[in-house]
Amino acid sequence: MGKLTRRARAKADYFGFIGAREWPLAASGLGVLLGIVTILPSAVGVVLSVVALALGVATFTRDLRLLRRRWAGFEFTSIAAPFPTAELPPPPAYPASAYLAVPARGTALVSAAIDRDLWDERHTIDIAEEPYRLPPSLKATAPHVLPLRARGRLLFNGPIVGMRGDPLPAAGARPAPVRLHRARFFDAVCSNELAALRITRTDTGEEYDLRKAELTDTSGALRELSSSALADLVGVSTVAFTTDGKLVTVRQSSLNSVSGLLLAPSGSGSLEPRDLRTSDGKPRRFLHTAVRAGMERELCEETGLTPEYVRETKVVGFARWMERGAKPEFFGLTELTVDSAEVSRGRPVSGERLYSAGLTLFDVDLAAIGAALTGGVPLSEALPERLWEDGSLPLLLALRAAAAWQAARV
Repeated sequence: MGKLTRRARAKADYFGFIGAREWPLAASGLGVLLGIVTILPSAVGVVLSVVALALGVATFTRDLRLLRRRWAGFEFTSIAAPFPTAELPPPPAYPASAYLAVPARGTALVSAAIDRDLWDERHTIDIAEEPYRLPPSLKATAPHVLPLRARGRLLFNGPIVGMRGDPLPAAGARPAPVRLHRARFFDAVCSNELAALRITRTDTGEEYDLRKAELTDTSGALRELSSSALADLVGVSTVAFTTDGKLVTVRQSSLNSVSGLLLAPSGSGSLEPRDLRTSDGKPRRFLHTAVRAGMERELCEETGLTPEYVRETKVVGFARWMERGAKPEFFGLTELTVDSAEVSRGRPVSGERLYSAGLTLFDVDLAAIGAALTGGVPLSEALPERLWEDGSLPLLLALRAAAAWQAARV
């Protein structure tokens, strides 16, 4: 029943999101239905009901034609070319930042200086009182975009946390709080995920490219998160190691909307509002504790492990995933209290079984990878071949950040 429930919930979220924006059509349809069921046996009642039914049918037909005309007014084209990093330099405020492109997986903006600053765990958070709302320009395209993105996938409009601040290093004093906001997953689908699409109006030929319209600031550089108008959902991923040194990875199923059939981190997903509070309901003050809570929650959901099997999680890195609207991503390194045999017996929680095809464990020497990266070896050569070839972008970035943290401890 778990899979059937998840599928039913995905459909309910989808039709609820679309229906909230196309309610006039639903109202017309309801009028037609009421006209049919209220036909009375009296002559006058029959006449009035037939008139009402005719008006309802005419209105409903008109609204249906208008809806089809509006939905046919856009053409969507997937952008297959690599992200044009040469046309969009990193924000000047990001220290020593650079783009890291992985063929067929994506492009990320990374900064070793930001990663090292996160190790000190100094950033606090500030939660916006008002939830995120799509700006008018994106809200207008939402009913057209969602059916396209949902095709062949199971998408749920669950609660998420977005980010409206940048975890930048600050000299001396404690950095300014990083502002977070509550949102829904479909907000991200209809904002950040547009970066992979080119939208053209069929009547005018006008093109909308979110990369130019929303990701570029007035100077021509990538916008900081603090000035973004997108949902910017916070990604959280961690790589977990067993007591006998095995890396735990999750094989994604074909239903996964982002990294289908690739190897994912031990726990990977989005930060949720419940991660912003402790188990006794108190608000979390620090960025690393909220992010760590999200990482460990995803780890337990996707591996079937329980919290007592987690010894410690360290937040080790940050990036922005360019193909997904430059959304923020945090990476962690988790030390488990169990060996690989115990982990292999785990199963994901029922809600995750649609997306997970099981676990795969690898022998990975983080210290050796870190030493290689420090010596200038490319990530493609520093990582084991299987991980580089089959790993999702979050897995590769998480291993990169964890190896750098490990190397700094030696």
